[in-house]
Amino acid sequence: VNFCKKCDTVLANEQVHNGRCWRHEDTEVEFKHLEQWFIKITKYADELLKDIDKLNWPEKIKVMQKNWIGKSYGTEIFFEINGKKWPIFTTRPDTIFGVTFMVISAQHPRLFELVTEKQKKDVENFLKKIKSTSEKEILEKEGVFTGSYAINPINNEKIPIWIGNFVLADYGSGMVMAVPSHDQRDFEFAKKYKLPIKLVIQQVNKEINEKNLKEAYTDEGKLINSKQFNNFNNKEAINNITEYLQKNNLGKPAIQYKLKD
Repeated sequence: VNFCKKCDTVLANEQVHNGRCWRHEDTEVEFKHLEQWFIKITKYADELLKDIDKLNWPEKIKVMQKNWIGKSYGTEIFFEINGKKWPIFTTRPDTIFGVTFMVISAQHPRLFELVTEKQKKDVENFLKKIKSTSEKEILEKEGVFTGSYAINPINNEKIPIWIGNFVLADYGSGMVMAVPSHDQRDFEFAKKYKLPIKLVIQQVNKEINEKNLKEAYTDEGKLINSKQFNNFNNKEAINNITEYLQKNNLGKPAIQYKLKD
C-alpha cells in the first residue's frame, strides 16, 4: 500500500502526487506491507462476468465492467530460481523460447529472496528512488539486476532476473517472463539495459531478424528458434506448448483476473 507517515494512514494511488502525499507536499509516500481486511470479491468473478449481459446498461459501461474484471486465459510456467519453483503466469507460452530475462515487481513480498549481497546496495537505491511512484503515473521503464537467475524449464537456459517499475505485484505472480522480440514494453527495457533479444516468431511475408528490429514484432507468424515447435503457427502453438509443459510437469493451464479482493 501507499503510506504517509505524517498522516499515519494509507493513501489511494490518486492521493499520491509526484511521489508525495496530497495533504503534505513535503512528505514522501512509501510502499508498506500491512495486514488488512479484504472482501473476497474474486470468488464471484465468473458470476459477475456472466451476468453483465443480463443488465440493461449502455454497452460501453458493460465493456468497461468486463475489462475491469479482466478474465484472461493463459499458462502457469514453473521457472526454477535458487532451487525453488516459481510459477509465472503468461498469456503467451508460444514465446517461451524467446525469454531472455525476467522482471519482478519492486513491491513483490519475496523480492529480497532474490537479491544477492553484491546487488543489495543497488537494489535499495533503486527501491528508494521509485518507492513513492503511483501505478497510474506514466513512467520511463527502469530496473536493476537482482543478482539471481531463473532456469527456463523448456530449454534450461539461465535467465537474469531484474526488478522493474512496470510490473504489478498483484497481477499473476508479480513476476513476468520478458520476451523483448515480441513485447514492446520488454523491447524498450532490453534496449535500455542492453539485454539480449531473441526472435522466435518469423513474419510470413517479410523476413525479419534481431538486427533489423526497430520495435517488437507482435503479429502472427511461424515459430523459429523453438526446437520441436519450429514452423508451427504461433497461435496454434499456444496449446501445443501448454500441453507439452503440462505433460512434463513444467506448467499448466491457468486463469487470471484483474479483479482483486
